[in-house]
Amino acid sequence: MNHNHTTSDVILIGAGVVSATLATLLHKLEPEWRITLFEKLDSAGQESSNEWNNAGTGHAALCELNYTPEQPDGSLDISKAVKINEQFQVSRQMWAHLVEQGDLQNPEDFIRPLPHISFVYGKDHVEFLTKRVEALKDHPQFQGMEFTIDPERIKEWIPLMMEGRSTEEPIAATKFDHGTDVNFGELTRQMLKHLEKQDNIEIRYNHSVDDIQQRADGAWEVKVRNLKEETIEEHTSSFAFIGAGGGALPLLQKTGIPESKRIGGFPISGEFLVCDNPEVVKQHHSKVYGKEPAGTPPMTVPHLDRRHIEGKDTLLYGPFAGFTPKFLKTGSMMDLFGSVKPTNVLTMLAAGAKNTSLIKYLAMQLKMSKKDRMEELRNFVPNASNEDWDLLVAGQRVQLIEDTEEGGRGALQFGTKLIHAEDRTMAALLGESPGASVSVSIMLEVLHKCFPEYRESWDPKLKEIIPSYGESLEDNPELLERVHDSTSRTLGLLEPVK
Repeated sequence: MNHNHTTSDVILIGAGVVSATLATLLHKLEPEWRITLFEKLDSAGQESSNEWNNAGTGHAALCELNYTPEQPDGSLDISKAVKINEQFQVSRQMWAHLVEQGDLQNPEDFIRPLPHISFVYGKDHVEFLTKRVEALKDHPQFQGMEFTIDPERIKEWIPLMMEGRSTEEPIAATKFDHGTDVNFGELTRQMLKHLEKQDNIEIRYNHSVDDIQQRADGAWEVKVRNLKEETIEEHTSSFAFIGAGGGALPLLQKTGIPESKRIGGFPISGEFLVCDNPEVVKQHHSKVYGKEPAGTPPMTVPHLDRRHIEGKDTLLYGPFAGFTPKFLKTGSMMDLFGSVKPTNVLTMLAAGAKNTSLIKYLAMQLKMSKKDRMEELRNFVPNASNEDWDLLVAGQRVQLIEDTEEGGRGALQFGTKLIHAEDRTMAALLGESPGASVSVSIMLEVLHKCFPEYRESWDPKLKEIIPSYGESLEDNPELLERVHDSTSRTLGLLEPVK
């Protein structure tokens, strides 16, 4: 095999929405920097960012009930919902800026207006939703919320879900008209297509990163396999970012940095029931989230999503959980076992002992037949016909496991986490939802933590890209209204796309 060697200012691993976002920001801030991105597959956004591998929800906490958890005293904690909503507003601002600059084309191809609805049934869940309305109704970020317990009103919002439904048990729903459906795969492809045209940026598909080590001078040396030419390449850079989705953990472990110790990952695959019968699809024009069943993890929240993918309208219902030891859909059956190291084996064992309920839940999900899945769907769509729905295997997620003060050893984390080296030369993103929706805020965190010496010179440009940068939308309702209206106009979100 041949050996090639190149030097870059920044190396990015993984061609998903997160790496595309960081590469875009760095190029805007330092157009002379040489950036090299490696992706083992033959094109961008094929794993977690792909439109068939996620529900496409523009996560803004408008309908996701698990973002307002109930506290022991019965009150609801809305802090996570407020934070995620603001982070999505930040993402919208960057996307709108890129549209205005011509870096992104035809925003309707990657973001569309779609109402976000929460729907619950049963006395306890209706009480929960009522409390959620009370907690959020006066908050500036959640203006425009409609709430009803009237079955006829709910039928106007979600006719497909109300047809054939018994009115004996109490039901309730909230509705936000300014929700969105996001095609993160298309967004990723557009960002990287634009970056490929820039002189100082090189995107190398069919390149698999085998190893990553820090040299004595602090630079990172990356060993890469060119899968097409069957050659080994060596690349160095002063900064490296691992944004490889489920594949990030094994690469982070190879770095050997202290921050990579005592963390692990547990892979869970998602499955959806999919309907593309036009007669059924046209009856549902929203994303509807319910309440997770009692005793199950947040990832089990049922939802029925209208999607627009590859020029066609589709319905997805799920998620159903699956299991494979792979960390990526295109990964290896040895991924999970290979991630268990002397530095994290106790953490992993503790996680297994603590999460027997999750293991039982997965076992039950794996036993489900299509008939079982259809019965669950009929909680949402009472008249659903078996012939209209097919099973789709979606993306692979790796839940982060770590030792924390709050959760103790082997705490299972539901969300994303940025890990960075103490010397600020390396960062990696682990975990799952709502990563894509809040990717801009996470990448701003990378800039702040890893490039503090550039903060003063970069801030004016970041303010240009993100008008609310450095300010709190929660504390400034006028700014919130201004940026929301502006991004809605630029992204074409004022009128629903039929």
